[in-house]
Amino acid sequence: MITYNNIYEKICSWDNLLLAFRKARKRKSKKFYVLEFEKNLKENLRSLQKSLVEQTYQPKPLKGFIIRDPKTRSIHASAFLDRIVHHSIVNILEPIFEKIFIYDSYASRKDKGAHWAVERLKDFMRKVSINGKLVKNALNNNMVQGYVLKADIKHYFQEVNHKILIDIIKKKVADEKTIALITRVLDNFEGKERCKGMPLGNLTSQFFANVYLNELDYFVKHELKAKYYIRYVDDFVLLHKNKKRLDYFKRRIGKFLNQKLKIELHPEKSKILPLRNGSAFLGYRIFYNYSLLSKRNINNILNKLLLFKKDMIRKEDFHNSLVGWEGYAKWANSYNLRSEIVEAYSSTNC
Repeated sequence: MITYNNIYEKICSWDNLLLAFRKARKRKSKKFYVLEFEKNLKENLRSLQKSLVEQTYQPKPLKGFIIRDPKTRSIHASAFLDRIVHHSIVNILEPIFEKIFIYDSYASRKDKGAHWAVERLKDFMRKVSINGKLVKNALNNNMVQGYVLKADIKHYFQEVNHKILIDIIKKKVADEKTIALITRVLDNFEGKERCKGMPLGNLTSQFFANVYLNELDYFVKHELKAKYYIRYVDDFVLLHKNKKRLDYFKRRIGKFLNQKLKIELHPEKSKILPLRNGSAFLGYRIFYNYSLLSKRNINNILNKLLLFKKDMIRKEDFHNSLVGWEGYAKWANSYNLRSEIVEAYSSTNC
């Protein structure tokens, strides 16, 4: 396997830091802290570059807050300067690891994403069911043959083991200064246990989440030789015509995760279900001939609409949520629902 040396200089280079600043500023150019940093851009970037080159850089403490959209999550925000560092790291490491990521890993990757993962799942449903072959005594044309293992990992971001992650990165990166910088970024998060966990909200967390579970991807594809496998962060599916085969995959995956990555399958969310019941994945319930939005997804936008009507959410905030939701919902059979919600919003907005 090819390893990369002397990449720390690239991380610290002026061109890379300037690019990292532009990426960190994206969609936040009017924020006070961005405007303040930009007033003395060259001076601030030179100061950051100096601290990185001299290896005196130290990230500032994260700011934690809770969001409920739709489920409760603990988010940790980095200082703007640290976000620039995160982008500078990912700018250089991403092309290195992108070469070894499997095709069917869809989160936080260029030309991928949730919608492409859903379309891939539909394609796999066609293949596993042999173009829609129905079960015996089928009541409708969605009751196709085959099964899906729908799984995710329990408290994934909280449980990522720093030492294991660093060892995985070292398979490709043989640059001690780069490893030291990554370790400093990881250590800035104080999880429930020392040297474990990554903060939700950091660019590096999204990237390292893929690096960590690339080990699972290789195990599933090369050891288990599973053909129909899709992963989006820690949410993944495997399809097969035989339920017993998927049960075997589940046992092997559970053992691999426990022994090699020190994480575990979520016991309540990791189940094998017939495709005829539809497959819940990334906020949709996907059937052979159509897709529906999950109940949680629908209830979330309806709750926000209710709060907006009661003047408990600003017009601008709800409008932004609605635009984002519409972009998501249009990928499902949801025309009537979308029309009703937009009409309700318009009538309230008059």
